[in-house]
Amino acid sequence: MNFRGRDVVSIRDFTKEEILHILDVAEEMLPIAQGKKKSDLLHGYIMASLFFEPSTRTRLSFETAMKRLGGEVIGFAIPTTTSIQKGESLADTIRTAESYCDVIVMRHPMEGSARMAAEFAEVPIINGGDGAGHHPTQCLLDLFTIRKEKGSIEGNKIALLGDLKYGRTVHSLAYALALFKVDMVFIAPPELQMPKEVVEECKEMGVKIEMKNNLDELEDIDVLYVTRIQKERFPDPEEYKKVAGSYRVDLKLLEKAKDDLIIMHPLPRVDEIAPEVDRTKHAAYFRQTFNGVPVRMALLALVLGEIE
Repeated sequence: MNFRGRDVVSIRDFTKEEILHILDVAEEMLPIAQGKKKSDLLHGYIMASLFFEPSTRTRLSFETAMKRLGGEVIGFAIPTTTSIQKGESLADTIRTAESYCDVIVMRHPMEGSARMAAEFAEVPIINGGDGAGHHPTQCLLDLFTIRKEKGSIEGNKIALLGDLKYGRTVHSLAYALALFKVDMVFIAPPELQMPKEVVEECKEMGVKIEMKNNLDELEDIDVLYVTRIQKERFPDPEEYKKVAGSYRVDLKLLEKAKDDLIIMHPLPRVDEIAPEVDRTKHAAYFRQTFNGVPVRMALLALVLGEIE
């Protein structure tokens, strides 16, 4: 497989075989990501990190990934310090940035912005999240985590809980999981349920889907993927107030959970997972966070053509 020069805009642009190849390369990157092994694989390459929206894990893990492989990083995390404040268009910002780098990682609040950036750029564009649209690299690290924790992606019953309407993470993940032999449960308040088009397309791909409004039991769930209710995505503050605090994963809920249930969360969390859950064997979300490094290392090496 040749990924050289390829944009990473949506997980839907990749086949199941390509996804598995990325996960396999990420597995090989683990010792480097852990600092147990040194690498100069991307020495001489520069990554531009353009974050028009707040980020902790995505931005820092991409920078770590590039530096662990010997590359350099330029960019910004506060767009108010750039010429965007002077009215510069996104297209011109991208054209300028690509003059200084070999690959661009971008997060932007506008849905479709990554696709548009890819049309203007000659260097690969990696989407670090575009509004309520897609977050393909988060999806890949989620798949990597499920495979690592459970031994396989296929054969699991996976529940997606929380803000399924505005959550770009769960949109990407649902489409990707549909490529594998899994059952899915969508749990959300009616106002925040998974968009109809996502549900229908997943069903057309042969996935068995249940839809619930309440988190009542976990007895047959293998993976519980929790998301926060994203206040910043709501067009109406009153709509947010209606659903804020709709669910909470705590020790009582876990009493009847499967012994090998894993709980995942893209983070940041607010109050949807009780802090005491962190100490249980079920909590996988901080290991999930680390997995962003080897997965993003794999993507950078692949799109820059240093690994096939």
